[in-house]
Amino acid sequence: MRPTSFDEVVGQDHLFRDHGWIAKLIENKTPLSLLLWSPPGTGKTTIARLYAKAFSSPFFSFTAVMHSITEIKELIQKIKQEPLFYRQPIIFVDEIHRFNRAQQDLFLPFLENGTIILIGATTENPSFAINNALLSRMTLVALKPLEEQALFSIITRYETQFRPLPLTKEAKEMLVALSQGDARYLLNAIEKIESVVDSAPLDSKELSTLLQRKAPLYDKSGDYHYDLISALHKSVRGSDPDAALYWLARMLEGGEDPLFICRRMIRMAIEDIGLADPQALGLTQNVQASYERLGSPEGELALAQAIIYLALAPKSNALYNAFAEAQEAAKKTTHLSPPKTILNAPTKLMRNLGWGKDYLYDHDLPHAFSGQRYFPEEMERECFYRPVERGFEREMKKRLEYFTKLREEKNLPTTEQSQ
Repeated sequence: MRPTSFDEVVGQDHLFRDHGWIAKLIENKTPLSLLLWSPPGTGKTTIARLYAKAFSSPFFSFTAVMHSITEIKELIQKIKQEPLFYRQPIIFVDEIHRFNRAQQDLFLPFLENGTIILIGATTENPSFAINNALLSRMTLVALKPLEEQALFSIITRYETQFRPLPLTKEAKEMLVALSQGDARYLLNAIEKIESVVDSAPLDSKELSTLLQRKAPLYDKSGDYHYDLISALHKSVRGSDPDAALYWLARMLEGGEDPLFICRRMIRMAIEDIGLADPQALGLTQNVQASYERLGSPEGELALAQAIIYLALAPKSNALYNAFAEAQEAAKKTTHLSPPKTILNAPTKLMRNLGWGKDYLYDHDLPHAFSGQRYFPEEMERECFYRPVERGFEREMKKRLEYFTKLREEKNLPTTEQSQ
């Protein structure tokens, strides 16, 4: 069933059809080192083999799971010392991300001097899994997960070469759906079906019983972990509760730790909602406590409740921005002391030095407001917090304007005057 030419490769038309990128390389006879990046079962090994065949290059295949970097090094040294080939050999390394960065450095000098052409295959994000020096010497090729049409074409090819698959139409559709873009899973499932089915075609229910289901494509320590939490966070930030629920379900389905999601929701309540809805923070903390008490699956509904609340809450990053600006100002002014007026003076020496002199106790004044200076004397009054006209921050803005007006009435420096 493995394709014997690029014409038989399905799902990657952007590379091979209509003068696709790899098709142009072959047409121009300019082989380059490639890094094939995609989910499992999308044709990385097949493409590497066909690539070598198209250039009539010797092909050596390794996998980082089964072979050591020493074995590859010995082969390269042999190629270098005994150039028996009239074309550059192609070395294919599957799961290349499993070699650490120091091991990946082995390939650098041999790519530089043209001893070999390297094709690496990875399911991990190259930005994190591949040495930058190696990545800069290879051309990244992003393959696509196989769409349903491509998977159906594989079934058709199988039925043309062998026999009709013993499945009803609905069962075939279920098989394609269960494959989730993975041709390897599809072919393994077909092999299993053929090994146990001799008579009447299976319907959807029978197929489901036979195959159970494919494990969700999710790695709690890898790229999908970060990709999906990013999708969840941005869906909440974008006030789309339906998309947020979907990504929450995807993460839970993949086996993500619900408490990790709870911690991220607390971050969402602070970073993206802030004082526009102060209740959001308390709600997310309560959801974490609820899950810790209930566990799965009962506690997962509490996560869904919080996600909907966060997605529909008014949004403001004014608090987030205010603290970031305050941190930046603090870094630049760490040498400045508070005004002596607001310092405590527990000793006579401190009082003689003017600490606490002329301090005004706000509660004893009209409106419980003195307006005295709290920034360092050498520093202009700053404005970090700028509330938005959404949610509870509308009220916060009114309060801020109220105290600004009192400063003006007392003829005290306001932020605008200091700027």
